[in-house]
Amino acid sequence: MKLRQLSLEFINSRNHNTLMASLGITCVEIGEDYLVAKMPVNHLTVQPMGLLHGGASAALIETIGSMGSLLLIDNEKELAVGLEVNANHVNGIKAGNVLAKGTVIHAGKKTHLWQVDITEEGTGKLICVGKLTVMILQKRDE
Repeated sequence: MKLRQLSLEFINSRNHNTLMASLGITCVEIGEDYLVAKMPVNHLTVQPMGLLHGGASAALIETIGSMGSLLLIDNEKELAVGLEVNANHVNGIKAGNVLAKGTVIHAGKKTHLWQVDITEEGTGKLICVGKLTVMILQKRDE
């Protein structure tokens, strides 16, 4: 299943007044079956020891998978919501930026599964490996 190719400006404009804006997450690339987002490692995304916070990594994983699922579904009739997020932190990072590449592994009618690798921008060092299960719901008439 191929992702709809929308402009990065449009996708990033939807982040205004959200957690993504607060954490500085921006989508930087859309491929046929993947998305790449960037997040700074700064005072907003680190824990007290100065390392990237695991919760910020989890938020980045959920963001990239949710964005991707929105590019796979009929947004007029369906909603994409995170069902389960998993993150394995394999290396620390104290400054710079991380890139998250989310690749769709399964795109069914009711669930999507995303593999997300978070790496250090510039070096490509693996920081975190994650998975996100997204549930697809039918919008209700309200």
